[in-house]
Amino acid sequence: MQYFKAPQKEALFVMNELLGYEKHYADLGYSEATPDMVEAIFSEAAKFAENVLAPINASGDAEGCTWDDGVVTTPTGFKEAYQQYVDGGWTGMAHPEEFGGQGLPYSLNSVMAEWFSSANHSWAMYPGLSQGCIETLKEHGTPEQQKMFLHNLVGGSWTGTMCLTEPHCGSDLGMLKCKAEPNADGTYSLTGTKIFISAGEHDMSENIVHIVIARLPDAPSGTKGISLFVVPKFHAGPEGEKLERNAVSCGSIEHKMGIKGSATCVINFDGAKGYLVGTENRGLNCMFTFMNTARIGTGLEGLSASEAAFQGALSYAKDRLQFRAMTGVKNPDGPADAIINHPDVRRMLLTQKAFAEGNRALAIYAMQLVDITHVSEDEAAKKLAEAKLALLTPIVKAFLTETAQESTSYGMQVYGGHGFIAEWGMEQLARDTRICTMYEGTTGIQAIDLLARKVVGSNGKLLNIFTDEVKEYCKSIRDKSLFNAWSNSIDKHCDEWHQITEDIMQRAAKSPAELGAASVDYLMYSGYVVVGYFWLKMAVVAQQKLDEGTNDPEFYKAKLHTAKFYFDRLLTRTRSLVSAMESGADNLMNMEEEQFNIV
Repeated sequence: MQYFKAPQKEALFVMNELLGYEKHYADLGYSEATPDMVEAIFSEAAKFAENVLAPINASGDAEGCTWDDGVVTTPTGFKEAYQQYVDGGWTGMAHPEEFGGQGLPYSLNSVMAEWFSSANHSWAMYPGLSQGCIETLKEHGTPEQQKMFLHNLVGGSWTGTMCLTEPHCGSDLGMLKCKAEPNADGTYSLTGTKIFISAGEHDMSENIVHIVIARLPDAPSGTKGISLFVVPKFHAGPEGEKLERNAVSCGSIEHKMGIKGSATCVINFDGAKGYLVGTENRGLNCMFTFMNTARIGTGLEGLSASEAAFQGALSYAKDRLQFRAMTGVKNPDGPADAIINHPDVRRMLLTQKAFAEGNRALAIYAMQLVDITHVSEDEAAKKLAEAKLALLTPIVKAFLTETAQESTSYGMQVYGGHGFIAEWGMEQLARDTRICTMYEGTTGIQAIDLLARKVVGSNGKLLNIFTDEVKEYCKSIRDKSLFNAWSNSIDKHCDEWHQITEDIMQRAAKSPAELGAASVDYLMYSGYVVVGYFWLKMAVVAQQKLDEGTNDPEFYKAKLHTAKFYFDRLLTRTRSLVSAMESGADNLMNMEEEQFNIV
């Protein structure tokens, strides 16, 4: 069985020593989120992840969900674990007290969401989907809708979903056919089929609240004619009472490569009663509240997989004896040395470690920005945080999930043949994590969003805002000679980032395909630079702690070693990415479609 321990120390290092979360929470008025309280919450969350979720991960994968005439049953232990989650008050931790929540920060909840996903990705998806549903209704729902739905969603007795995809319509939402007919009482009747709906039907909650996009009869074509609706499985009374069944049913569940304990459903709306959220034909704007929350959440799933793969691989590498170390015998009393002593195993472990820890720093930084956008009363600070989030959200979603593919693959590779065997958990991690680059917008979609919408669409303004922060930091540590080489490297990468952007824009003015051709390499380049910035900051903090004297020097020395590995072996990947971007679109687009034919 896969080994997992919640990385509390790593999270607290990033929050307290790197990003100054104590002051961050105090400045935003989170008086209860003191360091002692945060550590106490983390301790309980770690117990839940390690002792409740992790033990039912492999069994949930083996058993999967079952469907019988529209009724979905989750794997053994999932329902009971969810009830423990509800009873522990975890569902409403980061939501307002007016809706029954505890009013604690979004970032605090999200750090723990990483651990829950590491322990049991499939299970964590059920409460995870509810968060976006809650945020959408908080932001765009009417007071009446909030009264009908939010207390039960925040309390966890009801769960939520997001219903976008249709059989003919994936990322191109303008093609959707699901229709909404207005009723005389101001409600709407929705008819259509949605597919790939995570947590669309299950036995873990009393009711399921679907956030659905559909088209009104007189709506314009394309994305300009999309409206947003809230459609419950069971009708809801004005005070949130559960009433009779709505015309919503689960037609089937998908048989998937991974996340088998998570029900991925076909949901049919057959004249189901729903309520308009926001204004007519502006549903996509409202939906982005849900989608952006989900994209950051998906990035956290990638991070969680990298962490879990590293922990499993490290544990095995310390125990597995194979061959003698090239640097001399390490285990004279045994027949061979532990494989952690072999350079290539070190390469894989350090790659996993560098991605897990660097990506966590980026993710928690992004969560800090979300906290500011949620509650800050400083409009300038809020707008700055929104601008940085606009740039970073597609990077968090795509870079953290793409690097998770490498980390989970290395998890299997470190185990050798045993990595391919189910009992060790590594092959499940690889299968479960594969979906993360696909849902909430594929890597290609995120890349176009970053390059075309966020960078080019803002005339470089969003990129400038973030790189100004990075370059200012690099300038501030120039007197610390130990890190000059790394600081100069990040500074030069920022300049190159701008130059690459300008080059692509010039080519795209003549051929729009240049944007699409460069976009994924551009996103990955951006991710390596951004995570490099955080590794630079972590190295500086680690050295400061060592200079001041610490009772845990090995922790900080490990940070410095891993930072060096990142700068020497991972940041250098930007060289091939630059070459690929500079090669242009012709090597992709000049081949005739017929030439792809199989002979």
